[in-house]
Amino acid sequence: MKNIFKKKIIIPILAGVLFFSTTAFKNDFFEIAKQIEIFTTLFKELNMNYVDETNPGDLMDTAIKSMLADLDPYTNFMNEQDVEAARINNTGDYTGIGAKIRTQKDKLIIIEPYKGYPADKAGLKAGDEIIKVGNTLIEGYDDYPGNLLKGPPDSSVEVVFKRQGKTQTTSIKRAEVEIKAVPHFSMINDKTGYIVLSKFNKKAHAETNYALRDLKAQGAENIVLDLRGNPGGLLREAIKIVNLFVPKNQLVVTTKSKVKKYNRTYLTTDEPIDTEIPLVILIDGKSASASEIVSGALQDLDRAVIVGSRSFGKGLVQRPKILTYGTQVKITISRYYTPSGRCIQALDYWNRNEKGEAVKVKQENYNAFKTKNGRQVFDGGGVFPDAQVGSYKISPITTAIINNNLIFDYATKYHYSHSISDINSLKLTDADFLDFKNFLKTNNFSFETDTEKALKKAFEIAQKEELNDNIEYDYNTLISNLKTSKTDIIDENKNYLLELLTKDIVKQYVYREGLYEYLEIHDNEIKKATNILANPITYQGFLN
Repeated sequence: MKNIFKKKIIIPILAGVLFFSTTAFKNDFFEIAKQIEIFTTLFKELNMNYVDETNPGDLMDTAIKSMLADLDPYTNFMNEQDVEAARINNTGDYTGIGAKIRTQKDKLIIIEPYKGYPADKAGLKAGDEIIKVGNTLIEGYDDYPGNLLKGPPDSSVEVVFKRQGKTQTTSIKRAEVEIKAVPHFSMINDKTGYIVLSKFNKKAHAETNYALRDLKAQGAENIVLDLRGNPGGLLREAIKIVNLFVPKNQLVVTTKSKVKKYNRTYLTTDEPIDTEIPLVILIDGKSASASEIVSGALQDLDRAVIVGSRSFGKGLVQRPKILTYGTQVKITISRYYTPSGRCIQALDYWNRNEKGEAVKVKQENYNAFKTKNGRQVFDGGGVFPDAQVGSYKISPITTAIINNNLIFDYATKYHYSHSISDINSLKLTDADFLDFKNFLKTNNFSFETDTEKALKKAFEIAQKEELNDNIEYDYNTLISNLKTSKTDIIDENKNYLLELLTKDIVKQYVYREGLYEYLEIHDNEIKKATNILANPITYQGFLN
């Protein structure tokens, strides 16, 4: 056993030696050496002497994640599985069944089969629960069950799944799967092209370039670039996409770090496709990172009108660093600044409140900057749209509904209980919303607010102090009123919830491709964008 621990001790010591070789750590040489030595001896003594058996790997995983959690949510340790997931996300290619899958309590749930790929060809649909892959049952499987679906191209695997309570079997022939950065582009009308850019992987620029050229060839005189829900990705792809619309040698973004080599100024390097075509960019609260670089830079340069709701507010840049045994650490290395000089980071992870929570930059602390034409823009809270549409104040209760997958589950129920001949005619009604609220009850949805937690704690203390006879009635009244208030909050978020439900329902009937066609007809942000582009004076008015 001592030999095992000697090997484990060597790893952090070697890591320390590597740390010391870098300029950034020279001033803290003694403190780093001291802390590594303390941790190494603690780790050894704990594993050797703890009363029960310990798992050194799990302990180390917890220690690393707890340490990084004190920094920001983007500085992460990546095990071999995470590294592979990152590779797939960046390249857009992998071998598998071609479906978005959710792992949940010994279950594999099909969230979205990709049209024309193996899962779709085998007949799998959204909501199907895979319970067995080959000879392996998902329930009780120790490793990550999604790996069971991977394998060489053209290899087959038999899966057993449940659909609406019935057990079925199908065979899936694996294939190369391509995840497109631009899953859809088309002409909205005879003059306006529409491009959906869903992620900034290695294909983002090439696919956006192709879509833009194709739409111009079809007669597009205006472009709508949809970055809603795009969480970001590769910085270089964002710069190249900005370059499609602005001249060579134009400043796009600057990064600043305590490590000098990460201080960079990024200029466009290529000849653009079109510097004049009117451009509207759609953003929302899930547009982050590279999406904010594109929208923020083109806003600063007065090259695009931004429509939608305020973006996420991620002004930080990460870089992966290779560790031992196929692992990596993704480290926040710098902040980025748009051409006007603003950093749109919305949360302050370095000056937390008394609870240790990152706090939002207060609006009164925003700094004003000027665009190329002298328009005023602000830092500290994401990219603010020039024309605000579809902005919702999302409550914690609504977030809990989403996180508990109840939007998706209701969409699946709706899909199997409604026959729709023309999906473009779909419009959810008040009766549908009432049915959804009843669905929440039957699925035992419960969300305990911070207020309820505080009241419960106060009542427990009162019981210990034998004061509960005097306050129990008032406590029960308050809890009852809070339950009513939570129902009211769901009603207040009705439009947002119906919007989410509609999108999930449409996707289950006609895939993601059909959803984009549905949105071209019904989406308020797209309607606003086309109205702005239809009137050159209105368009220029936003930019001037």
